[in-house]
Amino acid sequence: MLTLWSLIEASLLCLNAVCVLHEERFLAKVGWGYQQMQQDFGQPTAKAQALNLIRSIRTVAKIPLIFLNMVAIVFKLILG
Repeated sequence: MLTLWSLIEASLLCLNAVCVLHEERFLAKVGWGYQQMQQDFGQPTAKAQALNLIRSIRTVAKIPLIFLNMVAIVFKLILG
């Protein structure tokens, strides 16, 4: 059964996955590194915009994500 809690938990897991991605170890190997995204002129590509979004999420959501994870763990421990 799909509940509101399962949607919140899925979004929390996706945020965790985005924050865990390491730029030099993983993203550069699949062609999503910072060195591949540098351009001289023109509009940034969709890949560059996605990389900027990943960096922004990692910067902004790092500290709140720690507390959200703690709340989710306590909630799971109490309610099963």
